[in-house]
Amino acid sequence: MTSLSIGTGTKLRPASLADVAAMEELMAPFVTSGDLLPRSNYDLCRHIKEYVLATAPDGRLVGTGSLKVYSTELAEIAGLAVRDDQQGRGVGKALVEALLVDARALGLSEVFGLTRKPLFFLRLGFRVAEKEQFPLKVWADCARCPRQHACDEVAVALTL
Repeated sequence: MTSLSIGTGTKLRPASLADVAAMEELMAPFVTSGDLLPRSNYDLCRHIKEYVLATAPDGRLVGTGSLKVYSTELAEIAGLAVRDDQQGRGVGKALVEALLVDARALGLSEVFGLTRKPLFFLRLGFRVAEKEQFPLKVWADCARCPRQHACDEVAVALTL
């Protein structure tokens, strides 16, 4: 992905290792609220190529999202976070759309997410799905999640 302007001076671009500290700072309140799973500095560095960032005209990070590939057919939209003062301005939608472009370019047939905000995804054409449809996700992340026995996330999926 190359840099892409989404209006009001906000731009989308691939993440780099120099962005990791700002990504941790942006994600921290969402981790605290339970809207995002914690991601260690090591995990962010290791998976940096999966992330797309939204930056304000002054260069500050205002949003992030990643595409986690699970197989030749399936990927997850994860780590989606938009700074509170930027929500409702199309930043999250632009991040998801950029990740869907990447998913299609890879030849994937389905993208899913686990979210506490399913309405956001439903407005983008996703449908509600069963978590059991995504055993690789359950094995990779849910098994080590502190909320695994009281999960309030909804699975959403989109066929590409």
